[in-house]
Amino acid sequence: MSETIAFKPETLEQVNKIIARYPEGKQKSALIPILHVAQKEFGGWLDVPVMDYVASLLSIKPIEVYEVATFYTMFNMKPVGKYVLEICQTGPCMLKGSDDILNHIRQTLNIKNGETTADGLFTLKPAECLGACGYAPMMQLGKFYHENLTKEKVDEILELCRQGAIALD
Repeated sequence: MSETIAFKPETLEQVNKIIARYPEGKQKSALIPILHVAQKEFGGWLDVPVMDYVASLLSIKPIEVYEVATFYTMFNMKPVGKYVLEICQTGPCMLKGSDDILNHIRQTLNIKNGETTADGLFTLKPAECLGACGYAPMMQLGKFYHENLTKEKVDEILELCRQGAIALD
């Protein structure tokens, strides 16, 4: 028997406030912020029943949700670890060593791009430009940027994550 997908009452209230920001008939404009809320509430990723639920709330077709959710890398289409390490891999970061940082993380955690560690703690997710070119190489971890990365800094960050001492919100 499948579980019914529904936001908690307080979350649904927040979602309704987001929808109310937009004119009548333009509720699709609320899609991206609501997908963020849904991803946070439903385990850090968006599976089909969650996306269908969002579509029903916005009175749009499910394909309209799928198109947006699969286009933007900020949305996860499969389960991810508690800590999603998004490493910028565009030009400026590459020039400053992001490839070395990515390789170091792959070796340290024994995972490939897009994979999650066996303990469910880390997911490695290469990212396109995160807009911090002057502080390259960098990664996003939750809402926070970690800049001017070195292998040593990465090791410190990973250890703080293991200790539960890194904030994501």
